[in-house]
Amino acid sequence: MTSIDGLGYSILVETDALARLGTLIRDHAPAHRYAVVTDENVARHYLTRVEQALATALGNATAATGHVHSVVIPAGEEHKTREQWARITDALLAHGCARDTTIVALGGGVIGDLAGFVAATYMRGVPVVQIPTTLLAMVDASVGGKTAVDTPAGKNTVGAFHPPALVVIDPATLTSLPTRELRAGLAEVIKHGVIANAAELERVSAVAPELLARTASPSAVESLIERSVRIKAHVVATDEREHGLRKVLNFGHTVGHGVEAASSYQLLHGEAIAIGMIAEARLAERLGVAEHGTAEHVERAVTTVGLPSRIPSGIAPGLVIELMQSDKKRRRGMLEYALPHRVGTMAGESSAWGIAVEENVVREILARLY
Repeated sequence: MTSIDGLGYSILVETDALARLGTLIRDHAPAHRYAVVTDENVARHYLTRVEQALATALGNATAATGHVHSVVIPAGEEHKTREQWARITDALLAHGCARDTTIVALGGGVIGDLAGFVAATYMRGVPVVQIPTTLLAMVDASVGGKTAVDTPAGKNTVGAFHPPALVVIDPATLTSLPTRELRAGLAEVIKHGVIANAAELERVSAVAPELLARTASPSAVESLIERSVRIKAHVVATDEREHGLRKVLNFGHTVGHGVEAASSYQLLHGEAIAIGMIAEARLAERLGVAEHGTAEHVERAVTTVGLPSRIPSGIAPGLVIELMQSDKKRRRGMLEYALPHRVGTMAGESSAWGIAVEENVVREILARLY
């Protein structure tokens, strides 16, 4: 087991951690009631186990005592909406959940964001425990306290900062994850390497074939996740509310969110971020803030693990730009970007890690990514 502290809450990385989830929850997030939020895909695999663990945390043999509740929503980014937020909060009210309730987010990044936002707003804020079941959620979405829902204007446009009481990362849950989803999670691991540790890109390339073939050892998978989480945790601990350094974690996300939304979420988040990282690395070279060869290095890391490097032909550059305009990183009428100086080092410290770029330059870069 690896415990990562420094954020005011514990992050546990341990294969088969679900087997002792009841004890972990009891020790780190005691409550009178627990409410699990999950999706239909994850529920089939893990909901019963988690409900039983929560009953154990309450000192009951089963969840039938009326103090463990579950809300299951359809799977997919298209369901990370205000409508689902309303449905979940209404269900909690119907169950009589009060401020002594802890929300348990069981699933990928969509569930983590949505359940976290429910926890941030329900009864003016209740605790949330994050149990990520996708690689992307394990290394990124579950850590840091960002919660949100999407709107027609764009991704994560309504949300709040709400740190979890506990994060339980059980790499064994990756065995039920489709390979495409597993590969998409590697995008965020690559991102962490680009922003903070160049050697990580080589490690990802070495581990990825066995990870995707499901032959990697549990210790190798744990190590991959732990290293990536430590990078993010260090950045978040330095700047929890994203006033400065935390902006570097947005590398690839300004363009990536636009591409993801323009695909009507047919692209997975990690696939869109992979494209976004290549675009923004090229943008950094075009502006002269990145060393020559940085974009090639990023693209090689992306393609080595089998992630897409080009925008699908059916997505118009103008639509990507249009959807990017509502991004939260817009300041004084211009979008700000987190751009690399070289792999392992980000540019923009003098501008608080956000670099404003003229739209015509972004259009030029996007046009070359088809």
